Amino acid sequence: MISYLIRRLLGTIPIVLIVGAIAFFLVQLSPGDPAMFYVSADAPPSEIERVRERLGLDQPIATRFVYWFGQVLQGDLGVSFHQNRPVLEGFLAALPVTLWLAFFSLVIAIAIGIPVGLFSALRPNGMVDKFATVFVFVGVSMPNFWLGMLLVLMFAVTLGWMPAQGFNTANPWEAFRSLVLPAITLGYSQAALIARMTRASMLEVMRQDYVQTARAKGLRVPVVLGKHAFGNALNPIVTIIGLAVGSLAAGSAVVEVVFNLPGIGRLVVDSVMRRDYPMIQGILLLTAGMIIVVNLITDLLYAVLDPRIRYD
Repeated sequence: MISYLIRRLLGTIPIVLIVGAIAFFLVQLSPGDPAMFYVSADAPPSEIERVRERLGLDQPIATRFVYWFGQVLQGDLGVSFHQNRPVLEGFLAALPVTLWLAFFSLVIAIAIGIPVGLFSALRPNGMVDKFATVFVFVGVSMPNFWLGMLLVLMFAVTLGWMPAQGFNTANPWEAFRSLVLPAITLGYSQAALIARMTRASMLEVMRQDYVQTARAKGLRVPVVLGKHAFGNALNPIVTIIGLAVGSLAAGSAVVEVVFNLPGIGRLVVDSVMRRDYPMIQGILLLTAGMIIVVNLITDLLYAVLDPRIRYD
């Protein structure tokens, strides 16, 4: 296990660097001149050129890449054009909001998705299964921003139970209330995917001989599900949960904009609008690293949940 972990960790280094290189060139080759966002509308060309020189945009793209890549290897992601502070500092300042949002969204997705999938697998084509089918279809089809606006209209505007936007850092309770609607918005689509995978995995396991034997012995349904079926159906469910973490990171941008949350998603959207190249590159690089770590943890959980799997 230790040797496998070391190999995987070493293997993530070139992947992160390749992702960083792709992110650099995609951002640098995008249309638009960042210097135009930091000068007045009637600025003379000489002033624009001075700003481009200050931002380091007067150098050829190959030179800029070599310099940036060298700084990344030393742990320096550069300085934000807009915030005028290190990229890592800006990223860490916005990270807690996104982490809390992702955590609550994942809790909601697991707490809803797994029970719905289990109950629908007990009686295929029954009423619960039909409800689960509609639940999954709506969850997969409905865009996050549309669901978010519906929740705001119902629970914030009409009922007044939850805040519509913003994040109150001074009051923990208000901060939690600010994350309820965004977490439901993000968690619903992932709950639908988890429910679908749980149902499919449980149906496959319940056809196995050892489960049929347990049911023929007269064991209670909870015992059959918990002791014999669910444990053996966990690996595909863990896989979809691991993938859900990456989806939450991607979907948080839209949700954070809708609910005006000061997280990583909102930061990257603002950085794109302002052509803040260092911040965009740094966020893409760090987010890729986080997703790779989550995938590694998911792989290691396989061996914990299923004794038959060994990485030696």
